[in-house]
Amino acid sequence: MVAAGLLVLSLFALALGKPLSLDADRLFVRSQVDVPRGFSYVGKASAEKTLNLRIALVQNNATGLEAALYDVSDPKSENYGHHLSKSEVEAMVAPTAETVEKVKAWLNKNNITAETISPAGDWLGINIPVSKANALLNADFNEYTYDKTNTTAIRTLAYSIPETLKDHLAFVYPTTHFIPPVQKNTPAFQAVQLPRASKRSRSKRAAVPAECDQQITPACLQALYNIPTTPASAKGNSLAVSGFGNEIPNKDDLTEFLAALRPDAKDGTFTAVSVDNGITNTNGQGTVEASLDIQYTVGLATNVPTTFVSVGNQNQDGDLSGFLDIINALLAEDQPPLVLTTSFGFNELAFVNQPDLAVNLCNAYGQLGARGTSILFASGDGGVSGPQASDACDGQEFEPTFPSGCPFLTSVGSTQGISPEVAADFSSGGFSNIFARPAYQDDAVAAYLDKLGNTNAGLFQKEGRAFPDVSTQGVNFIVDIAGQGQGVSGTSASSPTFASIVALLNDALLNAGKSPLGFLNPLIYSSGASAFNDITEGSNPGCGTDGFPALEGWDPVTGFGTPDFNKLLTLVTGSAAASSGNSTATGSDNSADDSAAGNSTATATATSSASATSTAKAASGHKHKHHANKGQN
Repeated sequence: MVAAGLLVLSLFALALGKPLSLDADRLFVRSQVDVPRGFSYVGKASAEKTLNLRIALVQNNATGLEAALYDVSDPKSENYGHHLSKSEVEAMVAPTAETVEKVKAWLNKNNITAETISPAGDWLGINIPVSKANALLNADFNEYTYDKTNTTAIRTLAYSIPETLKDHLAFVYPTTHFIPPVQKNTPAFQAVQLPRASKRSRSKRAAVPAECDQQITPACLQALYNIPTTPASAKGNSLAVSGFGNEIPNKDDLTEFLAALRPDAKDGTFTAVSVDNGITNTNGQGTVEASLDIQYTVGLATNVPTTFVSVGNQNQDGDLSGFLDIINALLAEDQPPLVLTTSFGFNELAFVNQPDLAVNLCNAYGQLGARGTSILFASGDGGVSGPQASDACDGQEFEPTFPSGCPFLTSVGSTQGISPEVAADFSSGGFSNIFARPAYQDDAVAAYLDKLGNTNAGLFQKEGRAFPDVSTQGVNFIVDIAGQGQGVSGTSASSPTFASIVALLNDALLNAGKSPLGFLNPLIYSSGASAFNDITEGSNPGCGTDGFPALEGWDPVTGFGTPDFNKLLTLVTGSAAASSGNSTATGSDNSADDSAAGNSTATATATSSASATSTAKAASGHKHKHHANKGQN
């Protein structure tokens, strides 16, 4: 919590405090005195119950990888864009031969065989009964329930390892980690008439259709942010959308969506792949979250090869519900996607007392970033009260979200309205209680804190990694589900929108013979800040407060604001002309582009009266109930 000042100052190298020895051969490495909020003790775990334990080994050069990540991601570095290879990353995070030998010898001595479950070999998996786990770790595994869902977990409040392993074995999971299970929440949405194409032409950026203040379509986002409509053409470009909790899009829904709202790109499609036995049947009933993510990636990142990564329930990473599994799966690929967007997450509070797991997962995002992948996460839909609106923290410290607090990814918040564009009040933002503020944020965050003064004093960790970094529209996105239009709201709409912009920027870079963007934040917080539309109105209330106000410059509600594609394109390529005609009709009078892409704008006009009531309800307090961050509790 904030009072404890719990910050990881060296993010890749998690330094554990000196533990208390049991005797000459054993050592306490974890202890959690109290059962955390939301969990209740049930009783002793059955001695025969099998535990799937994961052993994190100490990585041999994690600090070197952190330095390398920043070196290839900082525009001021001569190595900017020179991303690392798969083998180079693995060489840095792989444990030493001595580490592997000692840990496996300890397991073999106890008649336990371990399986390597990560590409670099820094994770081992073992399956043993509770009785053996208690003996191996000097632990006392018991059953606990998470009260909100009545889900049972087997955990111990303390465990030990031989002192000779303290520099080799980082932690064992799940032992003292109490993480609320990922929940599939029913999204709040309003039924609307699905807009249809018409012959009306589009207007320029300065005259964004008024209907975009009522409902958001791809044409609205193209007009607002100057997103191009010309199909991407670069070889090797890619965009991935992660899905959890049995979420799956339907291809027919996408086809109908594109016919109505992107008739100039009606052949857009995607592929579905599985991790942990995830669903890949795209002919069944589409779900809201997956449909939103796919329809606003395929529908915006025109012709960029898009993959839906469906993470199932046969997880190797326990309560992380596939979050680590999907990253390990992508790290194992020779060519991971250049952009990955995720609309799920957790309350950081679940990781604060035992931050090692959060740090390890954050490090994995850093590995992908070093290889050239841009990692994007929706910041959450609960303002300062966590991933979802909650009164549990009223009168207490603010509750940030995870993984948005990880400094090696880009967190995306939400806005709404067009004249002016203001912060969406559900947009989660704040300051991590686990991760220290990275140097690239120092100037922007310090400036905000100076303007904030004593507001919310004592309710947040001023030295923590601040988020979100950027934002886009997030209220009442029109989505097609089984032929019915639905207005959906949440930061889960914003992350795929920004991901599409990044994918299109990558297209221009690849066509110019340059490297993809990779880890974005060092660019955004330096020269990139001027390429965003500053949002200075609104706030993100929660915990019985008004939350943080959106102010000039960076703020923990909307980050640096919303993107301007043309300015970003000029920034990353050195010339706006590099788009080779990719500029949208919103920024030109090109009649060919207008007639093709403009039809979807006119459809918003035709159906605005049908959806206005639903949108008004969403804007008056229901919008934050679509928590696409379904794992956030």
